[in-house]
Amino acid sequence: MMRFDGQLKAEGRAGDSVSRQVALIAASTVMAVTWTMVLSNAPGKAGWFALHPPLQTLAIFLFTFGIITLQPTNQPRTKAAGLIRHQVAIFLVGFPSILFGTFAVSYNKWLRSADHFATWHGTIGIICMAWLVFQITLGAGSVWFDGALFGGGMKAKALWKYHRLSGYLLFPLLLFSVHLGGAWSNWSEKYSIWIVRFVAFTVAPVALMVGVYVRARTSKMQFIK
Repeated sequence: MMRFDGQLKAEGRAGDSVSRQVALIAASTVMAVTWTMVLSNAPGKAGWFALHPPLQTLAIFLFTFGIITLQPTNQPRTKAAGLIRHQVAIFLVGFPSILFGTFAVSYNKWLRSADHFATWHGTIGIICMAWLVFQITLGAGSVWFDGALFGGGMKAKALWKYHRLSGYLLFPLLLFSVHLGGAWSNWSEKYSIWIVRFVAFTVAPVALMVGVYVRARTSKMQFIK
């Protein structure tokens, strides 16, 4: 829906609502299929690993919501409200979820004396986690306490566009990690048929990325003036 604030320009664009629904439905599909696979196949016997897929896909859903809730905002009132939703979804809930999910699978490997980072899924996953720490530090540091971490004022606000760009580069890498774990892992192949894996972990992540990217505002990342 397009929104107006006095004489300010509309925030919505043609296709934004459809793209929003595509992104949310795709993220929900990834999460729902993953949770169903875990919960319907004796999660108690899987040990700590049982926490990993649900928490990671929950985080992906929350990251998706956190991104799309801030994308169309360009007016002071809606931008402030969107930023609060963005931080709650990503920083307060999403990041702790993915962090604990990563700990769970790492601890499960440690208990079994299994090799860490033995697959592309694991390697890319830990790269994503390191990048997420940087991403959150950059984002929070540029707005919290008037951006005191980065010098405050306009100097700190100038870094926000880099936070935005970094996020748009990180997001497809997160989805690729989901694709690798969901479509190609031994665990996923054991507990799902190929068409389910294809739809949930190949088609849905692509649709999710398209839905988010279509809503992106490149005008908010003015690197050359």
